[in-house]
Amino acid sequence: MAIRTSFKCRLEYKVMKRLACAAIAATVSVAGLAPSYAADLPQAAPTYDTTYEPAPSGRFDWSGAYAGGSLGWVWSGFDTTSSPTGSFDHDTNGFSGGVHGGYNFAITPNIVAGVELDFQMTDLYENTVRNGVNVKTSSAWNSSARARLGYAMDRFLVYGTAGLAIADLSINANGASEDTTALGWTAGAGVEGAISNNLTARVEYLYQDFGRESFTLGGSKYRADLDTSTVRFGLSYKF
Repeated sequence: MAIRTSFKCRLEYKVMKRLACAAIAATVSVAGLAPSYAADLPQAAPTYDTTYEPAPSGRFDWSGAYAGGSLGWVWSGFDTTSSPTGSFDHDTNGFSGGVHGGYNFAITPNIVAGVELDFQMTDLYENTVRNGVNVKTSSAWNSSARARLGYAMDRFLVYGTAGLAIADLSINANGASEDTTALGWTAGAGVEGAISNNLTARVEYLYQDFGRESFTLGGSKYRADLDTSTVRFGLSYKF
């Protein structure tokens, strides 16, 4: 009986030892294969910081004050009527030159509004002899106060403008003369481009209409209408 018990214990010990060795071997094999299986499994997408920081804008800033000068060519029409002379037209042209200044407001990155004042010297005069009367009409200066509204395409601005116009108007008939300051309206359009961050150049057209003015010369009534068209080139410094 004792011999059988001893033999049974040895047999159980050998069996358990072999099972333990087999379990250890299996564990080692699984551990070695785990990285290979892990590489074949779907990988989670990496996460990144998606915070967006816009790049600094390179657009030209049209906002702010500016001042400059311009040179151009002006065409004018003097329509004159009086009892001694009847009705006649004086069409003339000449140089213009002057200064301007204003302020722009950027309503949106593309929409620019502003106000502008200008003063121009002009060389407009014409002589006509009608029914023995020598009539001279002239205008030596004009000015305007205008609103501007434009569309900016980075360093270029296309704009329209309109407002109040002021000009001097003079009539001389056989030595008698009279001057007045005529009020009217003006409208036009232009294109302006940035040469540098502070210097811009423009080409613009302006039409001015000063309506009818009345004069008394040598006891006779004269009436004159003045309108002008101007094409001019200008430079502005942006502060």
